[in-house]
Amino acid sequence: MANPENNQNQNQLQIQLRPEMADGKYTNLAMIGHNPSEFLIDFIFAAPGMPQAPVVSRVIMSPENAKKLLFALTDNIKKYESQFGEIAPRPGKVGNN
Repeated sequence: MANPENNQNQNQLQIQLRPEMADGKYTNLAMIGHNPSEFLIDFIFAAPGMPQAPVVSRVIMSPENAKKLLFALTDNIKKYESQFGEIAPRPGKVGNN
């Protein structure tokens, strides 16, 4: 008889974090666009007083995965706020950035 625990271990996805990605990139702005088949999210670093803001990362995903991301972010924000308190929006920050 097969061990269900072995099947569960075989179905787990192993995530690989390459060394060049491990440090991450700081971003303080996001621009989101979409078409019928995908969402495009540009993560940007806007430094005060600088006339240009570089895109530090671009993520392209299916609408289904974008919705999964929305649910995952909502869940994690709820968990964060229950542990550390409400995240208050800063005055003047509106839109999808």
